[in-house]
Amino acid sequence: MQNVDTAQLIYLGLLAVVLGGAFLVSQRQKLSTMMQQAAIWFFIFVGGIAVFGMWDDIRDDLGPEAARFVGDNTIEVARQGDGHYYLTLDLNGSAVEFMIDTGATDMVLTQEAAATAGINPADLRYIGQASTANGTVRTAPVRVERVSLGPIEDQNVFAVVNEGQMDMSLLGMGYLQRYGRIEIEGGTLRLVR
Repeated sequence: MQNVDTAQLIYLGLLAVVLGGAFLVSQRQKLSTMMQQAAIWFFIFVGGIAVFGMWDDIRDDLGPEAARFVGDNTIEVARQGDGHYYLTLDLNGSAVEFMIDTGATDMVLTQEAAATAGINPADLRYIGQASTANGTVRTAPVRVERVSLGPIEDQNVFAVVNEGQMDMSLLGMGYLQRYGRIEIEGGTLRLVR
């Protein structure tokens, strides 16, 4: 079976060389123009691959800075392209990304985020309920030993783990009320302790 595949590959390779050679001979008067166009397409193709491979780095460099610390007590968060505000908090030594949601009552963790923070979702008692746009979901109350956002650190923070499927954890008012002032102005959300 492998000999048949090898023979087909050799045949296709020879066919490509013959057809390519015939094309070059028929276009010999326009060869320099054709080589220029081939080089342009080659660089477009390589550039496209490079942009695709480095898209996350490019987006991080060109996109607005997610959070900026102004002094010890103020955090400024830039609105992202989708209109939302995002923060990455350190929960028990692990980074967890949150979408800021002033309509959420509590800090709501996905099951993946809970596991990242050292909380085993399988060991939790889902005794609470939350009303969401997708209906009612069960929640489990938890305490996060340490939550830090830059230089600001809180201990023993209440949160809930959502039993349902969520794309991202939500940073609700249960955590945000720890700040003395929350302002939104000109595409910037400001949290002041």
